[in-house]
Amino acid sequence: MPPCVPHQIDFIEEPQSFDYSEFFNKYLLTNSPCLFSAKFTQHWGSRKTWVTEENKPNWDHLLENFGNAIVPVANCNVKEYNSNPKEQIPLRDFISYWRDYAEHNCCSPRGCLYLKDWHMRREFPEQNVYETPEYFASDWLNEYWDAIDGDDYRFVYMGPKGSWTPFHADVFRSYSWSANVCGRKKWLLFPPGQEEHLRDSHGNLPYDVTSAGLRDPIQYPHLSQCCRPSEVIQEAGQVIFIPSGWHHQVYNLEDTISINHNWINGCNVSAMWNFLQAELFSVQKEIGEWRETMDDWHLHCQVIMKSCTGIDYKEFYTFLRIIAESRLRALDSLTEGTVSGTCATNMAVTHPKGRPHTVFDLKTVADVLSLLISNPDFQNLDQASLSPRPCALLQRLETVLTQNSQKIL
Repeated sequence: MPPCVPHQIDFIEEPQSFDYSEFFNKYLLTNSPCLFSAKFTQHWGSRKTWVTEENKPNWDHLLENFGNAIVPVANCNVKEYNSNPKEQIPLRDFISYWRDYAEHNCCSPRGCLYLKDWHMRREFPEQNVYETPEYFASDWLNEYWDAIDGDDYRFVYMGPKGSWTPFHADVFRSYSWSANVCGRKKWLLFPPGQEEHLRDSHGNLPYDVTSAGLRDPIQYPHLSQCCRPSEVIQEAGQVIFIPSGWHHQVYNLEDTISINHNWINGCNVSAMWNFLQAELFSVQKEIGEWRETMDDWHLHCQVIMKSCTGIDYKEFYTFLRIIAESRLRALDSLTEGTVSGTCATNMAVTHPKGRPHTVFDLKTVADVLSLLISNPDFQNLDQASLSPRPCALLQRLETVLTQNSQKIL
């Protein structure tokens, strides 16, 4: 790869001198990564009870409190569709494997297993494990799933030394934050767009960006145009912020436990919308030859897209509606002065639940909802089941935003 300078990753040391407004303007709006010191998580329950005095995973505590939980475990030694196959096993079985793996110098006939995407918080809400840092509190994705009593995107990861996650970008092009309860990780980060230079001659992204096979100029003809990734070593207790569309590959350098959230808010919901449009276009291209002969072709495209991505255009509208209605209720309950969306964007967002942030959220929902309503593929869908109708919701949002642009906070 060429010797161009990787993206600078800022390190945030002191919680007392770093407020939400600075994070919002410097990292959310600019879509830039950063790393928070261990001081931001030092009060977490998991950092006291999940870790031994030697800063190793406290397997006995985990067994006592969660041993019977069924957890998803991936095999890092097996490639399946540019990912790793998973199985569901009791946590006690995984910890038994992990202990044996560590005792045998990181070697096992079962391969290198990695507990991934465990919805621990959903299954054990009573456990005092962690608190979401204020900087990540504006989380539309998990707010939506909580509102409909569905899935969530809050996870625990546990992996032995040598476990890793292949090259990818996060679901829906969401943000993610990841905190090491114990252990160390190495992150390779690529800014949005750089992944295009890593595609092979068939247009596929690599499974492993460190593979020697990428040096083949015939198989990877555009690699020479790709800048070197930013490399980040994340220590125990530290929290990394991964922005939208940043492809990455991650290694556990030691036995590691981490807590991860995927999240979307007013700063990156447009990236989610762009991602969904690109996904639908790919589906339409794949089954385009049946467009004229297949009944409800547009609906079939939506079904296929949802099976691949987890959401379709109608559910995206429901997602926007639930966030909009929540913010409208919040706005009614707030008694501060009003503020324009422009002011909120530029300087006035000081707290994720304050009035400026609420207005900013409503303005962003209105902007993306307007794009959705004008989208031909959305217009081709039967919207009779959507309540309120999208145009009626947009009109209500525009009225409220006009009313709240008369004064400056």
